[in-house]
Amino acid sequence: MDYGFQGKVALVTGSASQVGMGNAICLTLAREGCDIVSVDLDLVGAQKTADAVKATGRKAIALKMDVAKGAEVDAAFKAALKEFNKIDILVNTAGLNAGMGVPFLEGKQEIWDKDMAVNVYGTMNCAKAAIPGMVERKYGKIINFASIVAKMGGTGSYAPAKAAVLAFTRGLATQYGQYNINANAIAPGMVQTKFFAANTDAKNARMFEDMAKMAPLKRNQTVEDIANAVAFLASDVSKNITGQCLQVDSGMIML
Repeated sequence: MDYGFQGKVALVTGSASQVGMGNAICLTLAREGCDIVSVDLDLVGAQKTADAVKATGRKAIALKMDVAKGAEVDAAFKAALKEFNKIDILVNTAGLNAGMGVPFLEGKQEIWDKDMAVNVYGTMNCAKAAIPGMVERKYGKIINFASIVAKMGGTGSYAPAKAAVLAFTRGLATQYGQYNINANAIAPGMVQTKFFAANTDAKNARMFEDMAKMAPLKRNQTVEDIANAVAFLASDVSKNITGQCLQVDSGMIML
């Protein structure tokens, strides 16, 4: 399928890990024709991803940015626009689960603040920086990252934060659809990223295996599965899809 990405520029946050979703998204979009802005707190890792993109024949730059800090976001977007003059696609992959495994009554507000800062405010900051140019050119694709726990629920800070991302995504789709901007979300199930793939922690390894057994398809997700879903939503193949949450979870959560 020709996604029509030739001449398009995509900015992807959370791209430093070489076995992570952001890295896979950058490479998938690049192979389909996108130039890439690789963004992460870890500039060294973001640069490695940018170098891998260049190896595919596409242009790429790496930028250091804390998505939770509005001033850093604005500066990074300014640098990206100076290099490429536009951002057609924004992929808000950067995320955090600060309160993983912390019982509700033991969870401190500082933990909730961290999850909200990265997952919600980070998504908001990047959208706010990208949308003016998209409105001006009457074209844009925004793909935010939620999680299946946004629909499953949870008493920790992560699930409410990701649920807020879904509500925010629907709001963007409603307000900016008139400018030919599509806003959608991806809700991954268990993904084999560095956290689980290393299997250095027996509990994490068992959790990963157990989740696969619970899923109707009896498997978990690869980073390529997620990247392929992003490519679909970032393309004009899906031009009439907006305000939606695409769950890539082997059937764990249905409709």
